[in-house]
Amino acid sequence: MEEQTQSKVSLMEGSIILVVMLLIMGFSVIKLALSPEIPILLVIFLLICWAKVRHFSWSSINDGIVNGIQTGIIPIFIFILIGILISTWIASGVIPSLMVFGFHLISAEWFLPSVFIVCTIVGTAIGSAFTVISTVGIAFMGMGITMGMNPAMVAGAIISGAIFGDKTSPLSDSTNLASAVVDADLFAHIKNLMWSTIPAWLTSFVVFILIGQSGKALSSHSINQTVNSLTSHFSVSAWAFLPIALMFICAWIKIPAIFTLFINIVVATGMLFISAPKTKIADVVNIMSNGFVSHTGNQAVDALLSRGGVASMMATVSLIICALALGGLLMKFGIIDSIMIPLSKRLKSTGSLILAVILSGIGVNIFVGEQYLSVILPGNAFKATFEREGLAAVSLSRALEDGGTVINYLIPWGVAGVFAANALKVSTLSYLPFVIFSLASPIFSILSGYTGIGIKRSGDKAK
Repeated sequence: MEEQTQSKVSLMEGSIILVVMLLIMGFSVIKLALSPEIPILLVIFLLICWAKVRHFSWSSINDGIVNGIQTGIIPIFIFILIGILISTWIASGVIPSLMVFGFHLISAEWFLPSVFIVCTIVGTAIGSAFTVISTVGIAFMGMGITMGMNPAMVAGAIISGAIFGDKTSPLSDSTNLASAVVDADLFAHIKNLMWSTIPAWLTSFVVFILIGQSGKALSSHSINQTVNSLTSHFSVSAWAFLPIALMFICAWIKIPAIFTLFINIVVATGMLFISAPKTKIADVVNIMSNGFVSHTGNQAVDALLSRGGVASMMATVSLIICALALGGLLMKFGIIDSIMIPLSKRLKSTGSLILAVILSGIGVNIFVGEQYLSVILPGNAFKATFEREGLAAVSLSRALEDGGTVINYLIPWGVAGVFAANALKVSTLSYLPFVIFSLASPIFSILSGYTGIGIKRSGDKAK
């Protein structure tokens, strides 16, 4: 009952708290290059101290932490399964086969735009950026590094394509969430997304063509060495595409992500036993738990393909738990609402509303680190204002995607950012400048808001 006696957090107080948080985490991660866990824990400690000064109860503090972490339980479980999937896909030859076939199909000068297009197609088909990044994305990383490409550029192309697919697929959880939060029709939402998404995709494609030319002078010697190492030590065959086809089928018939991952793990494990009948069950369990360790003798290949397993995801899980706990406290104490609700009531022009929604989504990503909440919180805060101004629900849902879903991959302590960095072995701040799609989407959305191009109003619903 103690927290019921608290006065609401003022706009000034909430702003000061968030600015101090941002300074601490930004300075620690960007300037000092520290891992985000300890700065986040420091911020949590300071926030709890503030809460006790404001006479919040210990039970309310505990509830905030628990409620925050609860929002990430399913993603955390998915990450654990993806760790197992990565190790079994490598051990069974799936990822090595993708690399070998890819070397024969993609030239170095067209590598980045090709990666971007393939990840776009796969992402749209299965509706999961995480799955794209952790499967074909890893294969592309191996190819890109072998070709002498900048790993951050390759990661940017992978993540950009994966996000586009996730954002525009009717199978995507985040896309369905954005439309549901504002009560918009799913396919009307996806159609309206194109006003910002297509320009962002075209911009990304052109940029990847331009920056991808750096790989065209590379000698084929290192590629041949890598291909020989892969074919000599892994089961490389067209059967490697079976798990990928299965992934498409599961997405098409709308099997949930968790069970889809379980199915793929089982199939990859079966392929491992078929290709290496003498493999012991204990060895497979060790690969699932601790990851696959490559012993080809080729140092570059061994570094690329020694990964995966449950253990590899624990650092990701710990960071995500810390970030979600911080987000839960910010919401429990009303600090996020103290900024967004007054802001939503004061804005009236279409351009300023779109800008405010996008900035709110970016802010929630920075301070809460969870992409679903970056859609839900601004969606709830601005929904009534958009209705009052006669703007259609799809105008809000598009802004939520452009400022929320796509930005989480750029936050070093965000759920998606942590996952992508861990899966691709490239730090978030390193690949950030090359995730062109995430950088361009908010810009085109803001331009749409101020020019009125692509903005739907309530009377346009039937069109």
